[in-house]
Amino acid sequence: MKAGILGGGLTGLTIAANLDSRFEARVLEKESDCGGLCRSIEQEGFTFDYGGAHIIYSKNQRYIDYVGSLLNGNRGRGRRNNKVLYKNSYVKYPFENGLHDLPSKQDIFECIYGYLCNNNPKPANFKEWICHTFGDGIARKYLIPYNEKIWNYPLDKMSMHWVDGRVPRPPLEDVLKSAIGIETEGYTHQLYFYYPEKGGIQAVIKALENKLTAGEIITNYEIKKVVKKGNGWRVSDGSKEFEFDCLISAIPVFELITALDNVPAKVLKAVKGLKYNSLICVMVAVEGNNLPDYTAVYVPDPGFKPNRIAFPRNFSSQNCPQGQSSVVAEITANFGDDTWQMDDETIANHVVQGLSDTGVVDSSKVIFTKVKRSKYAYVIYDLDYQSNIRTVREYIKSLGIHLCGRFAEFEYLNMDACVERALEQVKAL
Repeated sequence: MKAGILGGGLTGLTIAANLDSRFEARVLEKESDCGGLCRSIEQEGFTFDYGGAHIIYSKNQRYIDYVGSLLNGNRGRGRRNNKVLYKNSYVKYPFENGLHDLPSKQDIFECIYGYLCNNNPKPANFKEWICHTFGDGIARKYLIPYNEKIWNYPLDKMSMHWVDGRVPRPPLEDVLKSAIGIETEGYTHQLYFYYPEKGGIQAVIKALENKLTAGEIITNYEIKKVVKKGNGWRVSDGSKEFEFDCLISAIPVFELITALDNVPAKVLKAVKGLKYNSLICVMVAVEGNNLPDYTAVYVPDPGFKPNRIAFPRNFSSQNCPQGQSSVVAEITANFGDDTWQMDDETIANHVVQGLSDTGVVDSSKVIFTKVKRSKYAYVIYDLDYQSNIRTVREYIKSLGIHLCGRFAEFEYLNMDACVERALEQVKAL
């Protein structure tokens, strides 16, 4: 059976690498290399991940074991040391577990008082959920400004259906302990992580590619037309066609719908209603090895565009040449907005200036900067999301096309969930 897999990101490659001999798989990838958001770049001895700071962690041991087998020894283990940059103070992450690090007793009091004397009504949207769950102090000081940056979308227009399981509710005991300086840990499933020793996060992608034979991956193939042919499918990029018995789409659902003919108006309207963010990664190579030993720093300050900065050397020492360091700054944008349209030099200068102002980097020690952009980064769960995605999924399912992956299913899936969905898809096929 010929299986067509649209998209060569983590999901598509995992499906292709795990189909058994009954299937003749072929992956069609738009870009010149595979990986989607799991891609890395190497320059002058530096390795940067430019789809965001990815690490390998999960509550799902099957995923950890699977990726470990792929990397086959090319895997190190680290301990999370994340911080929140609040008023020039580094507060332990998650914020509610680091209240003792706040710069003033007034800040601590307002967070504790808001948490204990929380009279916020039952929530109807994400912003109200933050206040209802954490209290006004923690919400105003960190969670609201940070989430406004990362989502770049009004929080009171976002659904809250997705937060349970993704945003843990802090136990009262932990919040009180953190306020008086007793060490506590939040997000414990993220406390220890794995990461490739060499090659950045794209080492996972290359390991999957190595499981496939020549000809099973076609790159530089932009899917322009998907047509039903009998019991199968014909896929075209405008010049070359492939025919498949079954079709699995791991490309953004917008691109799949555009390639289909005669899509009903209500489906087109639902697709147009789906919202997402884009990502700009600014990579900074730095002379010297005196940067903080943090893995990542979350930045709620609206005056500094990045919402998170990460330190690749602290993921793997081989991400930087000996005696040198680096930073990756992640900036959320909407595709085509003012931030997205800033030229690379301007946005890189803004990041370097901000890193210098906060004392993270001495700007005179910057070796080079590089900017990479990803059109599709985060799924936004707006108030109409559930209705719109249901309409889209039901239509595509009726055609007999399988959807799998973050932007194919249009669901905010981490790496572990993408791999798990891919393996489930293989089993279903």
